[in-house]
Parts: sequence; structure tokens; C-alpha cells
Amino acid sequence: MRHLYAAGMRVGVLTREFPPYVYGGAGVHVDFLVQHLRVQPDIAVDVHAIGPERPGADTYSEDDTRLADANPALRILSADVAMAARLDGLDVVHSHTWYANSAGQLARLLYNTPHVVTAHSLEPRRPWKAEQLGGGYQLSSWVERTAFESADAIIAVSHGMRADILDAYAGVDPDRVHVVHNGIDTTFYRPTPATDVLDRLGVDVRRPYVTFVGRITRQKGVPHLLRAALRLPADVQVVLLAGNADTPELAAETDALVARLRAERTGVVLVSEMLPRADVRQVLSHATVFCCPSIYEPLGIVNLEAMACATAVVASDVGGIPEVVDDGVSGLLVHYDEAAPEVFEADLAAAITKLAEEPELAARMGHAGRARAEADFDWAEIAVRTVDVYRSVTAS
Repeated sequence: MRHLYAAGMRVGVLTREFPPYVYGGAGVHVDFLVQHLRVQPDIAVDVHAIGPERPGADTYSEDDTRLADANPALRILSADVAMAARLDGLDVVHSHTWYANSAGQLARLLYNTPHVVTAHSLEPRRPWKAEQLGGGYQLSSWVERTAFESADAIIAVSHGMRADILDAYAGVDPDRVHVVHNGIDTTFYRPTPATDVLDRLGVDVRRPYVTFVGRITRQKGVPHLLRAALRLPADVQVVLLAGNADTPELAAETDALVARLRAERTGVVLVSEMLPRADVRQVLSHATVFCCPSIYEPLGIVNLEAMACATAVVASDVGGIPEVVDDGVSGLLVHYDEAAPEVFEADLAAAITKLAEEPELAARMGHAGRARAEADFDWAEIAVRTVDVYRSVTAS
């Protein structure tokens, strides 16, 4: 699929995740950013996505039969090469995550096209990925470093992420790193009175509950929440929309903790699949508390989703989370120290308990979070700021 435009700027957004194949924050970001870029004046957007065919995107399969027995990271690079061959004629290429960074880097070299990278996370900050990817982690780390050090501009999704980039990659010019926060669609993520999804999942709407939404990865800190939940008041339910674990080892650890929790209390609900966004919105809307126990989080779009649903947040104080959750106003932040996990878990439990036992405080924080999401994290403004970055690299 090729597109011709009479005037304006033509942008290629390079990604692995794009609807309906979205499984993490980077995919949510790309989805909403593209929607809002496509209504900007004089901006035309082509999406180039790795994986299955889908509407609104050129697609590139990672299932190269010649590499059937190869490390999955090599199959990603094969798709990137195919993608790069189709990127001539663009004014800017904008890659998201290491999965697409190589395609952007190749386009820069082949066609002299400015390359913008959005940093959703950093491989050096996620060493546990080695247990998932093996040698592929070394390859993904090399791809990321190469792309970041040569990109014309890097968009960091938080000031915390910007600091991490400059710490991890000394070769990056600080002037090339721009902070543009993630956003939230507050017309979709909003409080809803419906409870049919909760009824289907077996959640008792008469009891308070804390919920978690996200993948089971080392990054997300789910085991910390499960151990903290052992300390919660007996009437507090625990609702996990957790998806599948990244590794068998992490799955076994999580399953054991869930089994222990269920042996000691009622109201433990685990959903090991990605629910539709409308279902997630309902779970978030009726939660007393949303908990984000991440040990690494560049921003945490899911915190914004909870806030937009007028739900109080209890979260770790890592990465960009303090730029989203206003401690004491829209939620409570808990200090994470890798050397003292037991203290972190006890403090998580105390913060969740405080809000569960003070529903009026939780409600006030939820309303404050909704107001902050509407005021400070609008996707339309984020798209405008992203276009400003595009213009900065095409003007030189």
C-alpha cells in the first residue's frame, strides 16, 4: 500500500503494536497518537506494523520461514528490513520500541530521512528480559542503543525517562531528547455505572476491591502486590486483570502466590486474558483503589486510565509515575527500594488499606485524578507537541 499526498508532511509511524494487536502501553500510545496525528492539518500518516495484517497499516510478517528455528529477535530484524525497503519518500520516520527501531535507523541511512524515536522503556533498565529472550536481549539492547545514539530526536514519555536515557546512553546529545508525556482519551476512559462485567467475573460490588491491570512481567511487580494483599482487611477483594506471564518461571511464582492468597481470603479474582477496553473501564470505574506496584515504569498509561475513571491510585514512586500521580491528591505513592522489598509490600498494604477504610478520601482522590487527566494529559495537545518535534528535525 502506497500513499501520495499533494502537500504537507508525510510521516511513517513504525511499530509492532497497532489495533487490534495491542498488548502494552506502547501500543496504546501508538493507537491514540496516530488517531490524533491524522486530524492534524498538513500531516499525513502511514503506519507500518510488524505482525498480522490489520486495517490502516502496511504490515510485515515476522514469520520468515527461512528463520523458523532462529531466535525470535532475528525474525523481528527480518521484518524491519522488509519494512525499511518500503519507507522511501517519507519526510519523517517515527519508530516505537526496539521492535521497529532498526527499520527507522535503516531508513535514515538509506534515504536520509530524519528518524524520531519514542522511548517507552529502556532495555538496560529491564535486565530480567534476558530470562525471556536469551541472547535476543543482547540483540534488542544493541538495536536500541544504535537507534538512540543516531536518532535525530528522541521523545521521552516523562522527565524520569529522559534522565534514564541520558544515564544509560552517554552518547546521546541532551538537546535531542524532548519530553512529551503519554496521554489518555478521557472521552472513552470515564466512570461508568454498568456492572455486568463485574457480575460476570464474580466481583462482589458490595465489597471494596483493589485492582491491577497489566501484563505479568518482572517490571510490573505483581508478586509484590500479591504478598501485600495478604495484609489487607478481610473484606477487601483483589481483582487482577493480568494477562499471561512472560516466562514459565514467573507464571509459576504468580500462580503459587495467588493460590496462597485464595487459601487465606475470599474475593480473589484473576483474569488471565486481555479483556476488551470497555470491560477494563468498568473494572477500573468501580474499584476502590487501583494499584500499580511497578519496579520500573517510564510513565504508566494504566495509571492515567484509572484516574480518568475517577479511581484513586496507589503506586510505587519509580520512573515517571510521580509525574502522573499527585501524591496525597489523586493517590498515594509508596517508595520502592530494591534492597527492602518487605518494607515496600508492607507500605503498599498500608496505603491500600487506608483508602479502603476511608472511602470518602478515596472518592476525593478519584475525582482529583479525573480532573488532572482531563487538564494535563490530552492526546490532542500531545499530538501537536509531537508534530513540533517532527518539524524541528525536518527544518534542519
